[in-house]
Amino acid sequence: MKHRYLPMTEQDKNEMLQAIGVSSVDELFNDIPESVRYKGELAIKKAKSESELMKELSRMAAKNADLKSYASFLGAGVYDHYMPVIVDHVISRSEFYTAYTPYQPEISQGELQAIFEFQTMICELTGMEVANSSMYDGGTALAEAAMLATGHTRNKKVLVSSSVHPESRAVLETYAKGQYIEVVEVPTKNGVTDVDALTSLMDENVACVVVQYPNFFGQIEPLKEIEEVAHTGKSLFVVSSNPLALGALTPPGKLGADIVVGDAQPFGIPAAFGGPHCGFFAVSTKLMRKVPGRLVGQTVDEDGKRGFVLTLQAREQHIRRDKATSNICSNQALNALAASVAMTALGKKGVKEIATMNIQKAHYAKNQFTVNGFEVVYEGPFFNEFVVKVGKSVKDANAKLGEKGIIGGYDLGRDYPELEGHMLVAVTELRTKDEIDTLVKELGDGNE
Repeated sequence: MKHRYLPMTEQDKNEMLQAIGVSSVDELFNDIPESVRYKGELAIKKAKSESELMKELSRMAAKNADLKSYASFLGAGVYDHYMPVIVDHVISRSEFYTAYTPYQPEISQGELQAIFEFQTMICELTGMEVANSSMYDGGTALAEAAMLATGHTRNKKVLVSSSVHPESRAVLETYAKGQYIEVVEVPTKNGVTDVDALTSLMDENVACVVVQYPNFFGQIEPLKEIEEVAHTGKSLFVVSSNPLALGALTPPGKLGADIVVGDAQPFGIPAAFGGPHCGFFAVSTKLMRKVPGRLVGQTVDEDGKRGFVLTLQAREQHIRRDKATSNICSNQALNALAASVAMTALGKKGVKEIATMNIQKAHYAKNQFTVNGFEVVYEGPFFNEFVVKVGKSVKDANAKLGEKGIIGGYDLGRDYPELEGHMLVAVTELRTKDEIDTLVKELGDGNE
């Protein structure tokens, strides 16, 4: 056999045809009129042997600008962070990567405990009381939070800061359209949510206020000020957070958030061309029964032995569709496990140290840009991202950086026309002083 994943032999094929009572593969298509059948040959390459195919794919893969051989300053929601080697070791075990849904607790205790630990650590990071077993990604978690708020308050207006990730806002708009919910964007001022503008937009129809912390520009939103405005009336306060940043920042739950969501990608989940990742969803106890997805709870068996079971699952397959809180039908258990292993390996001290390194290195980079004549457009506290005016096309600048083995920052002109020529630069704990200095130099050389 030449192909590892196509082990069917001619004998296998003949036996299957015989079993279903046909004499050839062509006979399977008898119901399709001859007039609509394609008579020629598809313009595709001839099949190769496994060894030849592996060489060709390896050559193609080598053309990618991967994070192992390039220094990446691209963040915007997906980051290049340290991944403890134990993460891949654990998630490569077949009992985890082949597991689907732990409906039978008597044979799923390992999977259930892993999810329970994930929920616990998310609660500790966010300062919230209850977390679900994970969601698809940060964007869908944010949209689900807004839908929860509209169902809970019975209001049909969502206020979302324009400093929330553009892709998350797009997902929210998609959700809202089908539910006939009005989404209103709150403008920013100096890189953070304009609290005065938010105040003027508040009325009795608002279901929730949604902000990001740190926001899309890397700035730290004034959550306490926003919370006071958000909680006028019966509206809820939704905060989308970078979980690693919460190792250094005050958790949103301590600042009055009702729902905290985000993406666990910074913990043990590779960038992987933008996914799959793992969303988290945490709430206060009063909203526990309205959380989308599922929760794992801890209990004891008839012998008093500790065990884990699925508890709340308010999904449409289990209850009447009109009573369901969400149509989210699954979770990202394997990626949630990866995040749990990473957080466990790092520990509380390690998470705080890495978060602090992100802050320190990003501030060093900002200072280097400033002293070399670049304009860093926003003042105020930030985490590991900041906005630089590069004075030229960011697309062209990134193409030249790529030639030097550097993945440049995000082109903000794609989403914010007023920020054409501005780059969102992400600096994580993995970036070295030399890499930062080289980035600044290469960008500066292009301006001379």
